[in-house]
Amino acid sequence: MTPHDITKLIVRTSMKDRGAFDLLYRQTSAKLFGVCLRVLRDRAEAEEALQEVYVKIWTKADRFAVSELSPISWLVAVARNHCIDRLRARRPTAAALDEATEVSDPNPGPEAMAVASGERRRIDDCLDELDADRAAAVRGAYLSGDSYADLATRHGVPLNTMRTWLRRSLLKLRECLER
Repeated sequence: MTPHDITKLIVRTSMKDRGAFDLLYRQTSAKLFGVCLRVLRDRAEAEEALQEVYVKIWTKADRFAVSELSPISWLVAVARNHCIDRLRARRPTAAALDEATEVSDPNPGPEAMAVASGERRRIDDCLDELDADRAAAVRGAYLSGDSYADLATRHGVPLNTMRTWLRRSLLKLRECLER
């Protein structure tokens, strides 16, 4: 189809000729879909945008005669500009960014981090006061999530002995932390 033929279809579309619009769609939709897909990079969104582009062409075909573009360039410009508008609509507005400052950060603040750091040092100091195997068992059970059975096997003691170690070690840790 020649540019002259496309120009005729656009002019007839501006007069609300549905047959011309249908033919214009069939002749140009593949190219305009490629433009939409290239800009939006999402097939489903490009398909949706293409439909919106043809609604614009239907309602604004009378503006083509005023432009100095070739017919296909005009159609591509309509599609490209529409897709760019869709991309811009996705970006957060200044108001949305202002609202984002109201969202609290789930991470602890500097003061809480300092307190936690001090508590961590105290716990480490108290763990250092335990026998090395008992401290390793406490770290394994309560920091690494190891099961009592795994710890008993690793340290070569019966399961009930491991339970006793952990219970007594926790009592000693509490005493140390209360000082």
